[in-house]
Amino acid sequence: MRPHSQAKDKTMHPNSPSPVDRTGFVSAMRQVAASVTVVTTDGPMGRFGATVSAFTSVSADPPSVLVCLHGESRIARAVAANGRFCVNVLPEGSTEIADRFAGRHDGWVTDRFSGIDCYGTPGTAPLLEGATGFACDMAQSVPSGSHLIVIGTVTSVFDAGAAPLAWRDGGYHRVIPNDATRCAAE
Repeated sequence: MRPHSQAKDKTMHPNSPSPVDRTGFVSAMRQVAASVTVVTTDGPMGRFGATVSAFTSVSADPPSVLVCLHGESRIARAVAANGRFCVNVLPEGSTEIADRFAGRHDGWVTDRFSGIDCYGTPGTAPLLEGATGFACDMAQSVPSGSHLIVIGTVTSVFDAGAAPLAWRDGGYHRVIPNDATRCAAE
């Protein structure tokens, strides 16, 4: 990388910018890698789970996270009614579980939790076997476009210590450490 004083100002990016329309936005967002998570909840409205890729931490003080759920989905309604949820960060190799909770098996699997080992968490949101989990009390929800941004106060953390399953450009991927990072750490 050149020192700032030697950098050239460029007037145009080599790839022509796309107008901000839905197609261009979705195409660009497909290039953003994300951990594959399953958001689960259980309570008065029932037990639900859905695969979600829009998940991030909000703050460490207090510990909080957010997920984005489609506003018309069963999981959004259930999380709001139950007031609790668990974000399960799936480990690599969990594509079948991710597909199941994404609804890809709904035609022949009536209960998404059937045959999947899970544990109760404080507040009853299911923690899936092998996943790193963040059990949360719902703190706030904010509608935005077609989705509901749900902020949760983390009440328990379950660190599986496993490499996460990732999603990018319509497919599952493994997270592989960069060799330079690995060498620097050794």
